Amino acid sequence: MSRDGCCGQVYSCLFDYDTPRIALIKSRKIGLLNRFIQLGILAYVIGWVFIWEKGYQEFDTVVSSVTSKVKGVVVTNTTELGVKIWDVADYIIPAQEENAVFVMTNLILTQNQTQGHCPELPETSFCSKEQPCTPGYVGKQSNGVQTGKCVPYNSTVKTCEIFAWCPVENDTHVPDPAFLNGAENFTVLIKNNIWYPKFQVSKRNILSNISSSYLKTCQYDKVNHPFCPIFRLGNIVKEAGESFSDMAVQGGVMGIQINWNCDLDRKLTYCVPKYSFRRLDNREIDHNVSPGYNFRFAKYYKDSNGVESRTLMKVYGIRFDILVFGTAGKFDIIPTMINIGSGAALFGVATVLCDMIVFHFFKKRHYYREKKYKYVEDYDELVGSECGSNP
Repeated sequence: MSRDGCCGQVYSCLFDYDTPRIALIKSRKIGLLNRFIQLGILAYVIGWVFIWEKGYQEFDTVVSSVTSKVKGVVVTNTTELGVKIWDVADYIIPAQEENAVFVMTNLILTQNQTQGHCPELPETSFCSKEQPCTPGYVGKQSNGVQTGKCVPYNSTVKTCEIFAWCPVENDTHVPDPAFLNGAENFTVLIKNNIWYPKFQVSKRNILSNISSSYLKTCQYDKVNHPFCPIFRLGNIVKEAGESFSDMAVQGGVMGIQINWNCDLDRKLTYCVPKYSFRRLDNREIDHNVSPGYNFRFAKYYKDSNGVESRTLMKVYGIRFDILVFGTAGKFDIIPTMINIGSGAALFGVATVLCDMIVFHFFKKRHYYREKKYKYVEDYDELVGSECGSNP
């Protein structure tokens, strides 16, 4: 039977059998190469798998809860409001959030708004005889519903009359410096409780060695007080590489990261939080479209005649998101044996790599290949052919 071409390859694939053959090569060069590869595999298994990645441990992800409390007061003196003191009830909006706290830093105030008819802002609604107003129309940037009339906004500009809360808000100018620039001296107490359910281990960021008297006087410092849970807002922003006075104008989002990476094979007192800070909202200098963080809310009133009015507040501020993450590891025999077995199996790679190098790149590769591989014909066919040739 001919075994040439494609049919021969198919025949060989189906009916040929390979079995390993051991060839002992007396060569210092090849022996050192083999030991060098084995040493590299051993260093990987011990150094990376077991020491760095702690392959002898079982791991669990942290479960966390966070509460926070802000303290601080600031005084402002403006022509619109006069002398006014702002405390926690004024600048923390809302009073409680999940894993976050918002601190107001800047403000655009529109007082004594009532529902009625007034001219729209020029930025959204110019009008003229050639460009009349449309009754009932509401644009994307409108503050109300157009009545169809074109009325004077000032001595030179006419805009469409709208039915809205009047006078309408004008937010074209944002106060700079920020209205509550002194908010950088406010402090926030963060209470963080964590739990590793797999190991039934719980901890809190107010460590066991922190007393009530220390908590009343301490303030976080990464060198002197790295475990104090009270943070000055200005320092948080500074640690993230930002300027509080600049950020307070338009607002933004800051991340307070609490990292709980614990080795439970050591004493539990070594399981402590590590704090870090970074700005989360995207702020590109060359593409600063819709920067910062702001929203609106209103306070409503009724006079003795039952007429409703409101004070509209466009609030800018910094939202502090508290992000908790981490894992805990503890010795377990199952991952230990799995990684030991995997490491032992990797030593077979040394033989494969040596074979590839010796049989393809060495000068005497053909000689070594002849000693490694031996081709044996089928014994039955060989005996049959011999019997046929000897009657």
